[in-house]
Amino acid sequence: MFEFFTDRARHAVTLAQDEAIALGHDFIGTEHLLLGLAGTDRSTAGEVLRKQGVEQARIRQETVRILEAAGVATTGGQGAKDALSSLGIDVEEIQRKADDNFGPGAFQYPRPTYTQDARKALEQTLSEAHALGHDRFGTEHILLGLLSAGEGRGLDVLNALEVDRTGLREAVLARVAGGAS
Repeated sequence: MFEFFTDRARHAVTLAQDEAIALGHDFIGTEHLLLGLAGTDRSTAGEVLRKQGVEQARIRQETVRILEAAGVATTGGQGAKDALSSLGIDVEEIQRKADDNFGPGAFQYPRPTYTQDARKALEQTLSEAHALGHDRFGTEHILLGLLSAGEGRGLDVLNALEVDRTGLREAVLARVAGGAS
């Protein structure tokens, strides 16, 4: 599926993964997808979000607040690391060696997995692109997919930031109609 994403859309998904890791989460949720979209430069979704007053720092702050209120731990995958440690595998040592050989941050374990809501939003990305007659998926399609999925903490973040989701959707569609990429 990701082979049909534009470079900016792939970058947004990579940023979502990076945000999840930076926040110590072993999952990628719609909140992380929203962070990735807001963090992309010169992208339709990023520009529309900024014009709506939705900045990445505010998204991150609300994400942390909402997840902490929900009791979501920032474990950094400690359970997986502990399981490997019980088998005599030192993940920290592997990370140090990878950093020495390939540069800092080259190895992250565990890799976060997508939540059910994030998977649904990405599936909706496909539906949104096809509904618009597009065969490549851009950041605008990811944002539309996130909005149309109907569930997820990314929507909770938008609600907390008092974003009019219908207005946001209309702004994205207006940009698309104007030939945005």
